[in-house]
Amino acid sequence: MNHLTVKSSVIGLLLYVNAAAQKPVPELNPLDIDQPRLEFLQKEFGKNKQIPAVFQKQILTALSYFPELKNVPVVFRIKHTCCTPLTTRPTWLSVIKEKYHRCFLITLRDTKDKRLQPVLFEHLPFNAQVGVIGHELSHAVDFNRSTTLHLIVNGINHISPKKMDRFEYRTDSICIAHGLGYQLLAWSIYVRKSLHRKNWLGAGNLDENNSTRERYMNPSTIRKRMAQNPLYKTSD
Repeated sequence: MNHLTVKSSVIGLLLYVNAAAQKPVPELNPLDIDQPRLEFLQKEFGKNKQIPAVFQKQILTALSYFPELKNVPVVFRIKHTCCTPLTTRPTWLSVIKEKYHRCFLITLRDTKDKRLQPVLFEHLPFNAQVGVIGHELSHAVDFNRSTTLHLIVNGINHISPKKMDRFEYRTDSICIAHGLGYQLLAWSIYVRKSLHRKNWLGAGNLDENNSTRERYMNPSTIRKRMAQNPLYKTSD
């Protein structure tokens, strides 16, 4: 697939997403999700999903912005390891399945690395929690529409920092197009402020503090993308 085809595919995906996106809300508040609302979210967006009870509100709220994942099996799990705080991947058997017929595993990790403690999912503000879950669900959207070959190539590309930069940047674009730009912005600001850095390249690059690379969108970039997107013009 050449560069023009890839670019066209990305634009097509974002146009489709914008057409079905939910209206953005600058500040999501867990107090607004009472029991009837939670039951509604569970009924509408909890099908084929395994969700830890402690994070139901955050995850179901994020899922409500991804209608194309309504019937897609997604397992959310909490795991105690030393790796990056959140990851998303297809289950191993799903890799060989046809696109749009996959199951996904989203892992929320409770790492013991002291440097990452401030940005563990459980320590984030609610708005930022929804934003980072939105980023992970954007991976699921992207993976679900990919062929098996593309998934394999993507896995190989993880060894290339430049390709990983483009991959995560594209994922942030998908999240913003779904209507979670404010929440992604909350996450972007929080992680940089908590870790005292201007840029965030992920948990595997904690020692690289002066890089000018932009793997995950900086707050200024997110604001610029939102300003360019008609979806956000009625939400201010």
